[in-house]
Amino acid sequence: MSEIVRVDHVSVRYGRAQACRDVSFSVPQGSVFALLGRNGAGKSSLVRCLLGQQRPTAGRALLFGRDIWATRTAAMARVGVATEEPDAPRAMTARQLARFCRRLYPSWDDAGVAGRLARFGVPADVPFERLSKGEKAQVMLALALGPSPELLVLDDPTLGLDVVARGALYEELVGELADRGTTVFIATHDLSGIEGIATRVAILKNGRLVLDEDMETLKSRFRRIRYGNQPTETRTEYGTELDAFDAVRVKVRGWGIDAVVGDYDDARFARFSAQDGVVDASASPMSLEEIFVAVAGEEKGRGK
Repeated sequence: MSEIVRVDHVSVRYGRAQACRDVSFSVPQGSVFALLGRNGAGKSSLVRCLLGQQRPTAGRALLFGRDIWATRTAAMARVGVATEEPDAPRAMTARQLARFCRRLYPSWDDAGVAGRLARFGVPADVPFERLSKGEKAQVMLALALGPSPELLVLDDPTLGLDVVARGALYEELVGELADRGTTVFIATHDLSGIEGIATRVAILKNGRLVLDEDMETLKSRFRRIRYGNQPTETRTEYGTELDAFDAVRVKVRGWGIDAVVGDYDDARFARFSAQDGVVDASASPMSLEEIFVAVAGEEKGRGK
């Protein structure tokens, strides 16, 4: 499977502030790649580099195998973009915006844009400035998909949207993936929404990439383990019973130990549960949001 995106040892600085440091990842064709991170982790800086809007301090970002900084005009004809702050001429209606964009793209799909706006319930003849935030986001997604792009880049597209608008946006994305196999790169805080469609997840923490793997693999190896812990003649110190695991987080509760481990498997858990002093051990799967909090939730980011 060919790569649509490659971020190759990218670092971004703003004066003395380091937004991201030595970040590398790739996005395979046909995948949905979710870039996650707390506010200030460096997501927006990477998105700007990816779109050729900003030159990395070090490293390079490639789209379709070529450095985007040198080939932005040609590359962006194959990319659809929707950002967290919908931006369009205030007086133009959705219909007028679609008519304007049609002239820019030889592969523009008039019927597809009109169909999406109808499914969203966005009025076609109301000025952009009078639309709700959800309607504005839906207009921008419809326009981004208008030229049938090979790559769709979304920067927190559901930020501030209500449940109905969020659901409609993700439903449209799922339909687009099913119909066209569009590659999607999405930087987002909406972990519950993206969990159902992302095929690969990367997590930034303080500007560094701390995780990058397939969603299925990620969710199979993370577990929350809870158990009572009793000193015995052979083990008098708390905590040593978890030595067999890669414990990402361990908290002592009134009832016992609450731990998150990143290398779970059934055989290792069986050996752990059989240790003297480990009482009523249980292991439960974790949502993407719970994994994110465990991996990236301890410190505030410093990037932009």
